[in-house]
Amino acid sequence: MACSQTLAGIARDCSSNMGGIKTVYIANFADVASVTVTSGVVTAITMEASKKFYKYAFSPNTSSFTSNWNVSPENGTKYVETLLTMVFNKMDATKRLEIVALAQTEMVVVVEDNNGTMWYLGYEEGVRLTAGSDGQTGTQRGDRNGYTVVLQDIAGELPMTCTATPTT
Repeated sequence: MACSQTLAGIARDCSSNMGGIKTVYIANFADVASVTVTSGVVTAITMEASKKFYKYAFSPNTSSFTSNWNVSPENGTKYVETLLTMVFNKMDATKRLEIVALAQTEMVVVVEDNNGTMWYLGYEEGVRLTAGSDGQTGTQRGDRNGYTVVLQDIAGELPMTCTATPTT
C-alpha cells in the first residue's frame, strides 16, 4: 500500500534573504505552561506564573542552526535533528556559570534569524546542550577567546515558525 500526501509545491523565492541568526531566547521547558499552534505556526506561548525567556546575544556572523532529516525506510522511522550553535566571545565567570546551567536543564528555544523570522525549538520535548567547547583562548592575539555551545532538538518535523513574542 502506498503512502500518499497532498502536495502543494514550492514557488521560487525572489525576495532578499540573509543567513545567520540575530538573537536566541531560552526558557526552562517546565516553565512553559502551553503553546498554541495554528496551521503549523506557534502563535502563542503561555508561561507559568512569573517565568520568562532569557535573551542570549552574540557577535554577528558567528552563530547558526541547522536542521537535518534522519530517515530509515528499513525501520519505518523519521525524525529531524536541529543543532543550534551559539558562539560567545571572551571567556569569563558569568558566561561559564550560564553555560553550566544550560548543560543541566531541558529548554525551549526561540531563534530569531537575520530575516526577522522566529523559529521554535523544543515543542515536542526539551532542547538539551549536547556539545561545545569548554572554552578556547586561541593561540594568536587576533584569535577568538570564548565558548561554543551546541543545543540539540529532536522532533518529528522541521522547527515551526513562531509569531509569538517571547516574554522576557
